[in-house]
Amino acid sequence: MIEVSTDRHAWAETYDRDLRDVLALQADVARAIAVQIRGKFSSAPPHGASPLNPEAYELYLKGRYSRDEGTEDGLKLAFEYFLQAIEKDPQYAPAYAGLADSYALLPFYSETRPGEAFPKAKAAAMKALQLDATLAEAHASMAYVKTYYDWDWEGAEQEFKRTLDLNPNHADAHHAYSRFLASLGRLTEARAELKRAQELDPLSLLVQANAGVISYFARRYDEAIQELQKISELDSHFFVPHWGMGLCYEQEGKYEDAIAQFQKTIDLSGRGANTIASLGHVFGLAGRPSEAQKILLELKARSKKRYVSSYQVALVELGLGYKDQAIRDLEAAFEERSTLLTYLKMDPRFDPLRSDSRFQDLLRRVGLP
Repeated sequence: MIEVSTDRHAWAETYDRDLRDVLALQADVARAIAVQIRGKFSSAPPHGASPLNPEAYELYLKGRYSRDEGTEDGLKLAFEYFLQAIEKDPQYAPAYAGLADSYALLPFYSETRPGEAFPKAKAAAMKALQLDATLAEAHASMAYVKTYYDWDWEGAEQEFKRTLDLNPNHADAHHAYSRFLASLGRLTEARAELKRAQELDPLSLLVQANAGVISYFARRYDEAIQELQKISELDSHFFVPHWGMGLCYEQEGKYEDAIAQFQKTIDLSGRGANTIASLGHVFGLAGRPSEAQKILLELKARSKKRYVSSYQVALVELGLGYKDQAIRDLEAAFEERSTLLTYLKMDPRFDPLRSDSRFQDLLRRVGLP
């Protein structure tokens, strides 16, 4: 430590430890620096940090990298790494938190039913918390489960706040909390959390793109398009901005532009159910019912072989003007615990149903009145 005003060498120390004690080393260094800075420090030792297994730690980092690719193949690889980390060290809490996140992401990036993935995600998050109740990542995992599966909005917010109390610089948690707040319609707070996530992780295109989603929820479509275009210019192969711009053009009545953006999304990301449902919805609005019907039939045929959220079927039906059928399939999505229902309150595409008492009752049961 150097005293800048005098350039005086105020303090120095050398630490030589076994790599397995790296967490304890970190605590010792932090405590020593705090003593020098404040002249006082708690005499109590830090809450016991267990020796770190270097192999488990490396596998955990590889798992996080694979998980953050945002693809089904990446998730499959992440599972392998996290499970290997747990095999190396069954008491390593971060690996269980990583496993929980991977399970929770499965319904978004694959055709896995929420009922198959989220109970496993919750069990892994609970295991991580049992091993280390002060692990921010474990609380973030639990917040995700409570948001997208339990629809326990109060409990989820408590977990988000606990995460950020433990680690104020957790970029992923700020980003997820921003999405949580946006789903509830608390858009000013959502923007503040997103701004913090952007500051902490300025290279994340997904974090940057979420600004456009918040503007879309706020019905500020021109602003959203501008934000999403900037992201698209940074990486022409990133499909999320094209999907977001399609949503905005649709709300502005620029149906052909919306169709072009959704088709671009399909070219970049494949024929996923979410994208083709968005395309089917705008086909209906654009007066191209035969094309919308083809997509509706495709989704229904696909659902007989693997999971397709009834929410996506309802979206196409709504574009065709089939309101009763859309309500029926939204009820089916409720029974499935579809993760997509978290966006029901704010998504403008469902505005034609908002005066329907059945839709209002559905929002109430999801916890989004």
